[in-house]
Amino acid sequence: MKWVDYAQPSTLDDALNLLKKHGDKAGLLAGGTDLLVLLRANAKASDVIVDIKSVPELNQIKFDNNSGLTIGASVPCHEIYNDSNVKKYYPGIIDSASIIGGTQIQGRASLGGNLCNSAPSADAVPGMIAMGVTCKIAGSNGHREIPVEEFCLAPRKNVLKSDELLVSLNYPAPKPNTGARYIRFIPRNEMDIAVVGVGVYVELDNNKFKDVRISLASVAPKPIFVKEAGDAVIGKDVNEDSINIVAQKAKEAATPITDMRGTIEFRKHLCEVLTRRALITAIERAKETI
Repeated sequence: MKWVDYAQPSTLDDALNLLKKHGDKAGLLAGGTDLLVLLRANAKASDVIVDIKSVPELNQIKFDNNSGLTIGASVPCHEIYNDSNVKKYYPGIIDSASIIGGTQIQGRASLGGNLCNSAPSADAVPGMIAMGVTCKIAGSNGHREIPVEEFCLAPRKNVLKSDELLVSLNYPAPKPNTGARYIRFIPRNEMDIAVVGVGVYVELDNNKFKDVRISLASVAPKPIFVKEAGDAVIGKDVNEDSINIVAQKAKEAATPITDMRGTIEFRKHLCEVLTRRALITAIERAKETI
């Protein structure tokens, strides 16, 4: 590794000034579980590491019954899945946060960092998309907010400009009759990269689907929102036929490749199977909140 400077801003403005000064040569350090790997592999060139762990806005979890849950981009996974409000209202978040690496990694890795790394196999992103998360972004030209499904553009590429950073993730306020679930397939526990990942969110109304959101990972150049899968069953009864329709739509939306972790056919089959399983669990969780 070449010589790299280190900066630890204590305010959001200071962090943004460093990004404006160094641009693409600034490496943002939230947990470092992705950045340090990329630097060691010479896959990223940085002149300065900007440690954003001391920026208050990026390191807080806030919950309000009306505005929902806000998770700072640098909050480590272990704080997220141990938070009492997350446990009570957002078990779907725990599905992702508790499987990103091992216990040691979860002490550093963040959901914001997982999103900003923008890997097609990112475990946190399908759940975010399914639950309708909004991304709050800050830059030298001010703040902006975008739906999380618009954040990732391609493998390791996203909408952030060189002078911008992700501040926080906002999850909508919890509602009765709703449930979410993330599930993935990996060949063995030691292999943490998902062959397929599926995020599901449902809202029920008198045993009918009022809202359904499906997202897939590892089956396209970026995590995808399969809107048509949910739209196909809105207003329909919650039964096996409707669940199968959603699962089939998810399978049809997948455009995977064949690689060392699985074939195209296998991955598409997994999309159907995992969507069905995740949807069933999300429905069970929704009925528990009635």
